[in-house]
Amino acid sequence: MEHFIVSARKYRPQVFEDVVGQKAITNTLENAIKNNHLAQALLFTGPRGVGKTTCARILAKRINQEGAEIDPDEDFAFNIFELDAASNNSVDDIRNLTDQVRIPPQTGNYKVYIIDEVHMLSQAAFNAFLKTLEEPPAHAIFILATTEKHKIIPTILSRCQIFDFKRIGVKDTKDYLHKIAKQENIKADDDALHIIAQKADGALRDALSIFDRVVSFSSDNLTRQAVAENLNVLDYDSYFKTTDLILENNIPKVLVAFNEILAKGFEGHHFISGLASHFRDLLVAKDSVTIPLLEVGDSTKKQYDEQSKKCELSFLLKAIDLANECDLKYKSSKNQRLLVELALMQLASITFTPKDLGEKKKHKYYIIPASHFSKTKKTVVKEFIKVQAKTTPEQLETTKKVTNEIQAAPVLKTRTNRRSSVLSLNSISKKKEVIVSTLDDLSDNENKPKDKFTEAQFLELWNVYAKLREKKGERIIASIMNVDTPKIKENSILLTFPSALMKDQLLKESPKLLRDFREKLNNYSIDFEITVNEEHQKKFAYTPQEKYNKLLEKNKALAKLQKTFKLDL
Repeated sequence: MEHFIVSARKYRPQVFEDVVGQKAITNTLENAIKNNHLAQALLFTGPRGVGKTTCARILAKRINQEGAEIDPDEDFAFNIFELDAASNNSVDDIRNLTDQVRIPPQTGNYKVYIIDEVHMLSQAAFNAFLKTLEEPPAHAIFILATTEKHKIIPTILSRCQIFDFKRIGVKDTKDYLHKIAKQENIKADDDALHIIAQKADGALRDALSIFDRVVSFSSDNLTRQAVAENLNVLDYDSYFKTTDLILENNIPKVLVAFNEILAKGFEGHHFISGLASHFRDLLVAKDSVTIPLLEVGDSTKKQYDEQSKKCELSFLLKAIDLANECDLKYKSSKNQRLLVELALMQLASITFTPKDLGEKKKHKYYIIPASHFSKTKKTVVKEFIKVQAKTTPEQLETTKKVTNEIQAAPVLKTRTNRRSSVLSLNSISKKKEVIVSTLDDLSDNENKPKDKFTEAQFLELWNVYAKLREKKGERIIASIMNVDTPKIKENSILLTFPSALMKDQLLKESPKLLRDFREKLNNYSIDFEITVNEEHQKKFAYTPQEKYNKLLEKNKALAKLQKTFKLDL
């Protein structure tokens, strides 16, 4: 089997022209060599994998080459010395180096000393290196490389000519990967290489390592889906799908989509930060002038352009604010999944306009109530009517026969908890009752009785109903009914609760309550008017000082007692 060479080594640049993304530095070094203006101590600093060591090696060969072109077969091994300061960081290592510096080169014009990870040298080693670095022999050139310039002592920095290498852009990395893929006869999607370039985060060596890994996974065909799966990154489609559901105000499906993402092994923090970036990209895509700011492939740019047309500017600004807020709170949150789910519910509620609340009054953290997503009786009736309208004459005839058989059958008194399906043939006899009762509930009550009643009559009925609920074990609704004494204004039942949660709980029970009250009092115009006043919420004392203050409100003599006997709280 042929020995495999990783792309980072196989395609390491041999001339300055092949170095990617560092045009300013390579041009400076090339001109310095031509004009004989090269410093004897150079410091190459910058992030990992951006070409520092590569440029040092090219420079070392270039200054020893007689002609303008570099002979690829000539490596000047006797003139180039590389020292790894991570493992050779003692004073003795530096002294050995300075002893070698004095010996002139046997071939070529210069001896080049490349010291990699120079920030790893000890303080004593730096001090031992100072004099040699300041006044080196004419034949010696030092090239220091580091990723952490701030760890190098100022006296060393002042003796070097510093070159700051920058992160390599996504476009430059992607173009270089295209070039390599072409040489290796690998078919690669533009979006697939773009994901690799983004994942590399400005380091070309990392990009090449990822490229090798993905090629091993996908063979000779790199697709966006395969790369996203192998690198365990969320594909753009996940964010497009989530945004579509958010724009539809479909909270249940948004939460299900988030659960599927978690099931694939992604973190909630990764998802919400990516969603914030997605909203940012949609904002950028709304203007043709800013579209070049999108660091995505051409096909993905079209998707961003299409979805940005569905999004209002106000929605995107609010969405970015909410997603960014969730991102900032994520690490400090104890229930991180709930935090992201709340953010998604708030995002899905931005474009929703409630009937009982104007858009201007809607709170920033407003969430669509759960009742909005449950089918009302009226909806059930409409769906049943639609089904009945599609029924063929033959099916209707069969239904009639079954109905007649059921009505003619003897009635058996059996107890069952089984619900009757509205569309089941076995419950034809109950269909009519369901429709009639539902339509009756939804019909107007103008023609029904409206007998007058006193507040005392209503309160007596209210208390009886609360006790009845408590006996049945329904203690939550019973305790809510005892929180406030109802007041009657004409046919309205006025109630004030300390929290919106209590209001919601009572509203769930209101259909049953109203039906009983209307029947008992023979007044079908009775209705609830519930307000929430959180200022009236009970405050409980927890600390000794709070308990003391609470007791002091009831008995002022406690202050004298505490002062006389000098009691501690």
